[in-house]
Amino acid sequence: MQERKIRGISYTKWGYLFILPFFLTYFIFSAIPLIDTVRYSFFEYYRSGLKEIGPNFVGLKNYISLLSTDLPKYAWNTFIMWILGFVPQIVIALLLASWFTNARIRIRLKQFFKVVIYLPNLIMASAFAMLFFSLFSNSGPVNSILMNLGIVAEPIRFMESTLGARSLVALMNFLMWFGNTTIMLMAAIMGINPAIFEAAELDGCSHRQTFFKITLPQIKPLLTYTLITSLIGGLQMFDVPQILTNAQGSPDRTTMTLIMFLNNHLKSKNYGMAGALSVYLFVISAVLCFFVYKLNMGDDSRERKAAEKRAKKLAKKGGQG
Repeated sequence: MQERKIRGISYTKWGYLFILPFFLTYFIFSAIPLIDTVRYSFFEYYRSGLKEIGPNFVGLKNYISLLSTDLPKYAWNTFIMWILGFVPQIVIALLLASWFTNARIRIRLKQFFKVVIYLPNLIMASAFAMLFFSLFSNSGPVNSILMNLGIVAEPIRFMESTLGARSLVALMNFLMWFGNTTIMLMAAIMGINPAIFEAAELDGCSHRQTFFKITLPQIKPLLTYTLITSLIGGLQMFDVPQILTNAQGSPDRTTMTLIMFLNNHLKSKNYGMAGALSVYLFVISAVLCFFVYKLNMGDDSRERKAAEKRAKKLAKKGGQG
């Protein structure tokens, strides 16, 4: 009896067909503009009054010219405001996530609190900045309350001091994003096998030991992801300081960020310098993200190698026995 050949059905082509729209969209709206930005960075291309200069090829002149500007100062401003907002964000998010997912702590109205902490993430940054501008102005409600309580004798000029302006930007970024970070960390903690926590409880582990010895190592990949995405978002900080300081970066450009500096070049039609600054941003983001990834995930690879060595030694001992 002759065996029948069963012809397999391949669905690969349908997979490629379904993902084709994504790649087309990415190529048209992301890849082509990215390549064009890199190309413009090597050209002198700007508008002087009604006269358009270029595009004239100048090589690395735009990159060298940027280094002689206040670019390092703006990079430092961006980094400082990101750190001031991210450190309390990740600490509060970890604390809330561990509380909400701990079976031994019975929190009532848990769903209500989840909604409340996520709500600021739904508010537009422009509305948030305008709200804080009104609250912390010289004649705003915050100064009025402080003066009525006798805490201060005269209004605190938040917008006119470096610490005050940077702190307000950092506070807004913290309030806008800590809810989103909390929800993600809660999902990561809930993905840990409950049997591990039960075993730790039976062994008499305290809350602190469980958190640092079990929870943190288990959610390290998501913590790395959160740190990388927050770092990229911090380097792209624009809307909050732009609106809060009326695009001036006051006081004395201490809240001027890299993207605000880039926006100034785009407004002045200086596409060559804007392209060079965009490339600088891309390189800085890539280097920092790689460094963060290796710093956080390097421990896992070392632990994995150590575990493999221990397994090989045990296997050798078993073979000799």
